[in-house]
Amino acid sequence: MPNFDIDDDLIRKLAGLLEETGLAEIEYAEGDRRLRVARPTFQTVASIPGPPAPPPAAEAAVPEGAGQAVPTGAVTSPIVGTAYLAPEPGAPAFVRAGDSVTEGQTVLIIEAMKVMNPIRAPISGTVKQVVVKDAQPVEFGEVLMIVE
Repeated sequence: MPNFDIDDDLIRKLAGLLEETGLAEIEYAEGDRRLRVARPTFQTVASIPGPPAPPPAAEAAVPEGAGQAVPTGAVTSPIVGTAYLAPEPGAPAFVRAGDSVTEGQTVLIIEAMKVMNPIRAPISGTVKQVVVKDAQPVEFGEVLMIVE
């Protein structure tokens, strides 16, 4: 395998472009040399099949009266971060209790490490309850809302 000198300044510059533009990855080629810089995205996490199993501490986040089990139709947090109910401050919420949603529709976003991660409805139905408040810190596995 040929020796490949790493250009630290180029990597930093490409990483800065990722942050500035919001891109998930960028590739630079010069001759037969290629350099790809990527950052993890929510879509990578979301492509894992099946719902994540909540840790035992997350059970306390279940709405009152729901017992210790995660309710049917619960939308849970796949990451630790801050939940936002609207795309930007002052904008209308993505959804409210009583709204109809379709599978894959963005219902809120979670900011984690300055990256906004869309949280999508796992099923089509009606939003029965929005459990979290806007700008509330959330834990992995915490119930965010219920869609039935």
